Amino acid sequence: MKLLILDRDGVINLDSDAYIKTLDEWIPIPSSIAAIARLSRAGWTVAVATNQSGIARGYYGLATLEAMHDRLRELVAEQGGEVGLIVYCPHGPDDGCDCRKPKAGLLEQIAAHYATSLAGVWFVGDSSSDLQAALAVGCQPVLVKTGKGPRTLTKALPPGTLVFDDLAAVAAHLL
Repeated sequence: MKLLILDRDGVINLDSDAYIKTLDEWIPIPSSIAAIARLSRAGWTVAVATNQSGIARGYYGLATLEAMHDRLRELVAEQGGEVGLIVYCPHGPDDGCDCRKPKAGLLEQIAAHYATSLAGVWFVGDSSSDLQAALAVGCQPVLVKTGKGPRTLTKALPPGTLVFDDLAAVAAHLL
């Protein structure tokens, strides 16, 4: 199985320090939608692992989150692709869960769902917590320079982290 795991905010859609609280605020990065569709059409399974603490904070509910993910699936399907499993952490940073990145719970859910090892699987994110989660399960950490990527680049990156301009550049490299 050719599996690629993506963070959502800042990789697939524009990010906001004020949270993405409504479907209207969920603004896809067009080249990212096209990249997911291209990868899917080429036989890749593209899964998503995203922290969504806005749920715990009361900024939006599960129905809104599902509407965002439905829209993502629709946009990718319009280009002949498919989005695989989407897992999310609805907890706040102080809730003590095992799913909030940089912890490995979300990635472990994906591994269990697909009954596969994550060793060497690329996990594409824009933050230090994404890169740390990747390392925790043996994934290849990949940083994109969209979303929080430019801020993340000012910090020390885990050894072996690959850096690309955006998800389209990741797809071009993999294809």
